[in-house]
Amino acid sequence: MPIEKPTIVIFDMDGTAVRHVNPRLLHILEYLDNVSYKTGKFFAWIFKRKGKGPIVPEHHKPRKQPRLLVHRAIHKFRRKPVEQIVEPCPGLYDVLEFFEERDIPLSLVSNGLGKGYGHDILKKFGLQKYFKATVFREDITNSKPHPEPILTALQRMEINPKKDDVIWYIGDRRKDVTAALAASEYIDGKIIPIAFALNAAVAILEKNLGPQHIVMSFHDLYDVLQEIFETDYKGNGASKKTATI
Repeated sequence: MPIEKPTIVIFDMDGTAVRHVNPRLLHILEYLDNVSYKTGKFFAWIFKRKGKGPIVPEHHKPRKQPRLLVHRAIHKFRRKPVEQIVEPCPGLYDVLEFFEERDIPLSLVSNGLGKGYGHDILKKFGLQKYFKATVFREDITNSKPHPEPILTALQRMEINPKKDDVIWYIGDRRKDVTAALAASEYIDGKIIPIAFALNAAVAILEKNLGPQHIVMSFHDLYDVLQEIFETDYKGNGASKKTATI
């Protein structure tokens, strides 16, 4: 099935917008984040809801701000400047400028902390100018795979999606796909998860969304975007609405 042209785009950060110079560090961060998420949900289920109902509630309810002990401990022991830890993924700026030239509003969400990490990355690599809103771990109660980060990004962009809006969410992990699909239950617009690399690609196929939702690099994505936004049909000058990745 062809993929629709986006009117709004949200990017994941680690592993998507930027990649770690040492991939092992990214795996450690992802592992600790997943463990802390699942552990927190389990203890909330035991002590707050007395073991009743699903461990991960389906509804979206802001709650007390988390302490973020794991994240803060990780970044407390990190002493290297961010440019020695991460770098923008090849082709990222071409894609960002493509969207900017067409007035497509962009935002960025991350399970990582903004203070001492995410905001430093945006500043160091000149990325902040592209994003209308950013959401980091300290800005939310529930991290991905919960939909709260994506919903918060839309709120901060001051966008109330309409039924004809198509929101791309680009991420490299299974939880990015899960979060995007969950967020679609709370808005009128359509959210399309775009898997960036293998981990998210597996989730795309498991959800029967089709290979058109998978890209392996921003260079590939740029080629797709050129096809999607091509304005000239032979003979009538109509605008293309869909294309296949």
